[in-house]
Amino acid sequence: MNIILFGAPGSGKGTQAKLLTEKYGFDHVSTGDLFRYEMSHNTPLGIKAKEIINRGDLCPDDITLGMLKNHILNHPDSKGFIFDGVPRTIPQAEMMDDKSFFDMMDIDMVLYLHVEMEEVERRILKRAQLENRADDTPEAIKVRVQNFFNQTMPLVDYYKAQGKLVQVDGMQTIEKVFESLCVEIDKKQQA
Repeated sequence: MNIILFGAPGSGKGTQAKLLTEKYGFDHVSTGDLFRYEMSHNTPLGIKAKEIINRGDLCPDDITLGMLKNHILNHPDSKGFIFDGVPRTIPQAEMMDDKSFFDMMDIDMVLYLHVEMEEVERRILKRAQLENRADDTPEAIKVRVQNFFNQTMPLVDYYKAQGKLVQVDGMQTIEKVFESLCVEIDKKQQA
């Protein structure tokens, strides 16, 4: 089973993906982690990505999906993947659906963690203070939240049209959100 975990920055995708990975044995693929790995190892891709991410902008689709494809190909025995942070745009979603590019798998469901805008900003600022993340400056946060609403929100309709989208209330406690996600995954597995 391959799942896209979708939501605004700070909606709890990373936390929920870790919990779901522990429960179901999926491979959690976070584009953030892939990029942080490349950046911390100062690869040519990592240096370029650091420059783009620190501005609060999104990396080009071919870089993001090329890294993703390599990760999937390097994990052929996976029970399934939870994608956290990809796709972020309609072109990325179309690339993932394109069998000539992404022929190794299909997306079974898209779980959308819906969180109100004010809560998103509050959570990101809190995370920035706790983790001291370089990409969580107030300016970068504003750009990322704006990018999400301009470029990523159209994915709700894209996946709704495919019958794959399930919206979950991300304003609940971590435990309640996890419980809601498990109910949806269990329903899909039994279908």
